[in-house]
Amino acid sequence: MSSGSLSFPSRHDFRLLLLGQAASQLGTQVSGVAIPLLAVLTLQASPLEVGVLSASGAAAFALVGLPAGAWLDRFRRRPILVASDLVRAVLLATVPVAAATDVLTVSHLVIVSLLTGVARVFFDVGYQSYLPSVIGTDRVLAGNSAVETVRATGQVVGPGLGGWLVTLVGAANVVLVQALTFVVSAASLLAIRAGEPRPAPAGRPRLRREIGEGLAFVARTRVLRAMALTSAACNFSFALASAVTFIFLSRTLGLPATAVGAVVAAGSVTVLLGAALTSRLAARVGTARIVWLALVITGPGTLLTPLAQPGSGWWVALLVLGLGAGELGQIVYAVTSVSLRQRLCPPRLLGRVSATVRFVIMGSFPLGALLGGVLGELVGVRATLWVCGILVVLAPLPVWTALRHHRDVEDLPRWTTGEG
Repeated sequence: MSSGSLSFPSRHDFRLLLLGQAASQLGTQVSGVAIPLLAVLTLQASPLEVGVLSASGAAAFALVGLPAGAWLDRFRRRPILVASDLVRAVLLATVPVAAATDVLTVSHLVIVSLLTGVARVFFDVGYQSYLPSVIGTDRVLAGNSAVETVRATGQVVGPGLGGWLVTLVGAANVVLVQALTFVVSAASLLAIRAGEPRPAPAGRPRLRREIGEGLAFVARTRVLRAMALTSAACNFSFALASAVTFIFLSRTLGLPATAVGAVVAAGSVTVLLGAALTSRLAARVGTARIVWLALVITGPGTLLTPLAQPGSGWWVALLVLGLGAGELGQIVYAVTSVSLRQRLCPPRLLGRVSATVRFVIMGSFPLGALLGGVLGELVGVRATLWVCGILVVLAPLPVWTALRHHRDVEDLPRWTTGEG
């Protein structure tokens, strides 16, 4: 069996994994439209309340991100993934029940968002650690590419479907749809046949020491450290842009809501394209080289976005090209960098290392969003987008420095794994 193919049991298990991700990602994107509309239209939430609701899910990464990685490395991952899915299903199911009994409040939505965010932390970190045990470490690039293709498909289809379902059955009932998709995901995980080895006991567990091991491994491993810095810079830039992009689209360019939706959908299409092509691109240019090359080539395209002008189709087209270029580069980088991390990191540390990197990346988001709002007020929306574009162009520098002399992951010397 070649390293690029899967045996029949592996194919069966991976298809089940993809089925669960397809269901949960579609539900997530559908609900991503329904919950804000539920808050705004049904509960008459204020802008501050909507902001708190949006931030509550991401806050979980800062609260439990690092200990989650240490806990996950102590146990088999699949039972935790199943539990995370079922917890999210139960929490989300409380929303339509509360709405039907006229006791639903914004506070209820915030609590549900925060707790489902905690479950998501355990799922996301555990999933990245579990995937290699299903398909093998030598196939993680193809596996991650397929998973991201599924996610991107949900991003293309989900928002429009969510808006239509909200009109048809009501926002609260659409949240129930997402709860059911998490049940499908849990059932798919339970049906996987591949065994998962029990982590070797490491004596009496000490949470602080285990977290420290994950932090230290990332800090002393040059490639992982560089990827964490580049990822944080990219996410920081995205957070900056998130504070002003919709204002730029609607107020500066004067685009109607349908056009704004079309622009967002166009970006999602490039995500789908990038996820589908990542394996081929990596095979052509190198599994290590593609990590930085994707950002270097597409990054300058983001500078087209602030050039867009109102009242001109051609100038607005620059906006679509700029956003599409940024999304394309980010998805190729995300797939290849995660795959490289999964191959470099020892299995016993993978949960903690993944959690450390996620903590660094997600920790930059609230800071970036806050700064983006401040810059938008002080220097204007367009100038803030210029700052975002420049940051995206500079972001690949750490990972380029670490990987520029190596074509493939197999070419990396011993010191890149933190063992030498």
